[in-house]
Amino acid sequence: MRTNSFAVLIFFAIVAVGGILAYTMAATSDVVGAGIGIVVFIVAVIVSSSIKVANQWDRALVLRLGRFHILRGPGLFFIVPIIDTISHWIDIRIIPTSFKAEKTLTKDTVPVDVDAVLFWQVIDPKKAALDVADYQSAISWASQTALRDVIGKTMLSDMLEGRDKISNELQ
Repeated sequence: MRTNSFAVLIFFAIVAVGGILAYTMAATSDVVGAGIGIVVFIVAVIVSSSIKVANQWDRALVLRLGRFHILRGPGLFFIVPIIDTISHWIDIRIIPTSFKAEKTLTKDTVPVDVDAVLFWQVIDPKKAALDVADYQSAISWASQTALRDVIGKTMLSDMLEGRDKISNELQ
């Protein structure tokens, strides 16, 4: 669960104002003061749970009653508590991922171990969250498969000459 300091601040502000109001109303009737205190607390919980803040690099996928509603972020936004949920927080920055293509045979049947680094970025957060169960693992597995495929089509001497050709094929 993500902490939202702005929502906490709003919660305490509403509770403080409501507490002062309940205290002044309690002078006339204890029941009215207690009732106002309870109502203010419930309102503070609802309002603070509806306030969300997305960082500059985050996008929030909002589902309304289980169906895609909207993509939010960056900045301040509101959801309807209980009805809306944030199913995914998607990071849209460039993310480096290292991986290894284990014991792959080249075109001339020479076994090689290759370590690689993949730099990737989510372009469409909605598709990443809704169309793929675990998009980060899918990216890693797809890149390993592509690397093995390119290695299997390349002669060892070509691999040793330059990485530019392999890099271009992978892209």
